[in-house]
Amino acid sequence: MVVRKNLMERYKKESNLAAPAEIVFRWHEAPDAFEKLTPSWERVRIVERSASGIQRGTRITLEMSLGPFKQKWVAVHTDYEAGRMFRDEQSSGPFKCWVHTHLVEPRGPDTCVLIDDVSYQLPFGFIGQLLGGWLVRHKLDRLFDYRHGVTREASERQAKQF
Repeated sequence: MVVRKNLMERYKKESNLAAPAEIVFRWHEAPDAFEKLTPSWERVRIVERSASGIQRGTRITLEMSLGPFKQKWVAVHTDYEAGRMFRDEQSSGPFKCWVHTHLVEPRGPDTCVLIDDVSYQLPFGFIGQLLGGWLVRHKLDRLFDYRHGVTREASERQAKQF
């Protein structure tokens, strides 16, 4: 779902998971979670990480390939609530603005909702939105469908072991 307000865009993906919220959140805290959540078709690699994990203040530098061009993307974890949410914000990169909130909300002892809520603004104002808006929305749909599927599979498998 995309909501427009001025030139800011909002993308939100929600998935019901048959796993306790604690398992789902702990899975996201694993040192290799980002790599597991990155689909093979996305040419992205971690260049630098200020610390492992998703704690407030952790900085991650990514290198993305866009055709023959390489782009650096620096994000900082700006908020963290153990077992419930974490947020990363772009400090430099391809967007004019990017704020990504990851939420895990319990819906009972053995189920939860995984929510990715992204607010972003493309560069170059209306022209950037006109030329790149559809592409970004398409990429976000594919990316978060993949991420939620990977998270579902891993979390539900782990929940069955208990």
